Amino acid sequence: MSKYTDIQEKLGISFSDETLLEEACTHRSFVNEHPEYKGNHNERLEFLGDAVLELVVTEFLFSSYPSLDEGTLSGVRAWIVNTQSLAKSAQSLTLDTFLRTSKGEEATKGKDSLRANMLEAVFGALYLDQGYDAAKEVITKLLLQNVDESIQKQEYRDPKSVFQEKAQEEFRKTPTYKVIQQSGPDHDKLFVVGIYIGDKEIAQGEGSSKQEAETNAARTGMYVFKKT
Repeated sequence: MSKYTDIQEKLGISFSDETLLEEACTHRSFVNEHPEYKGNHNERLEFLGDAVLELVVTEFLFSSYPSLDEGTLSGVRAWIVNTQSLAKSAQSLTLDTFLRTSKGEEATKGKDSLRANMLEAVFGALYLDQGYDAAKEVITKLLLQNVDESIQKQEYRDPKSVFQEKAQEEFRKTPTYKVIQQSGPDHDKLFVVGIYIGDKEIAQGEGSSKQEAETNAARTGMYVFKKT
């Protein structure tokens, strides 16, 4: 039995070339630490998978919501493919348990950015192995099942704008952001940002850029608001 059987069963796909799936599960740090490994790391597949994902989502939104304007469609698409959304889907597939990293990177397997990048790499591998329709079927199943409800609730709106409106409404203050932590090499940066109202930290978010981390912090902060 293949060590990737569990992933394939959850995807509902049987890969013809499992080396593509192995590559999708291989972080750059693993390749650097294991010169005996002759395969590639997953960044090229991630690049391809990102493009396939964007096309599938764009095609779905364009055909499903003819009344939405370009700006709204762009906002919904960005919400669907954000790091936290992809990371959540990756976690449902337990992808991080299959991610191969260096020993020094072991503790980072649970990072949202790594999970999201790996899922995009899997989409790229699936596209190469099975074609566009197979990738579309999996992406639809993982990410496009609850779009109607999310649009009705306007969950796609820019989290920073929504959080700022809420903060000004309830506290008459504008939220601020602060970088709490920055780590990783240039090709794989991780930023952790806190969002504050006055001196009080409301939530934290992480991302591969400051902007992404701020957006994720604001998104998490909205859940904090909803619970209070």
